Amino acid sequence: MSRIDETRDFIPIGIAVLAVSDTRDLTQDKSGDLLEGRIKAAGHYLIHREILRDERTEIAEKLRAWCADPAVDVILTTGGTGLTGRDVTVEAHRDVYEKEIEAFGTVFTMVSMHKIGTSAVQSRATGGVCQGTYLFALPGSLGACADAWDEILNWQLDYRHRPCNFVEILPRLEEHRRRK
Repeated sequence: MSRIDETRDFIPIGIAVLAVSDTRDLTQDKSGDLLEGRIKAAGHYLIHREILRDERTEIAEKLRAWCADPAVDVILTTGGTGLTGRDVTVEAHRDVYEKEIEAFGTVFTMVSMHKIGTSAVQSRATGGVCQGTYLFALPGSLGACADAWDEILNWQLDYRHRPCNFVEILPRLEEHRRRK
């Protein structure tokens, strides 16, 4: 069972948020607003926040640039995870991943099933790792972003969460680069 170990100190991390949309700008990005608020309320740092069109190469380039930024530990994208022809965020993520976190999509689907039933099958939420940075592609809806943060990321991005969490293994994500 998940729990917070109060004997451990909280470790804030740097998080970047990228909204993917052909129709919105930052003033209309309610999902980004929600994530920004939750990130700050949790005690983490918002390092970057931007919006890009649904263009696979542009999204992948931004992800790579943020992965190269030592201040960024986690990248959250919202939007472009659906099934339509313009939804290319998942493909852009997978262009960048060194490793995919397959269980993230599975757990997200399980959480979504409780809220939206079988409509959860239409989501392609995904997670992965690149250059020692975690990346998570979330659907663009407010509800999906709230569910992903409240039910999964809030816990996994808290060093005090037991029995394990993403923060405690963050320093080891690039240990393969140090091997000789």
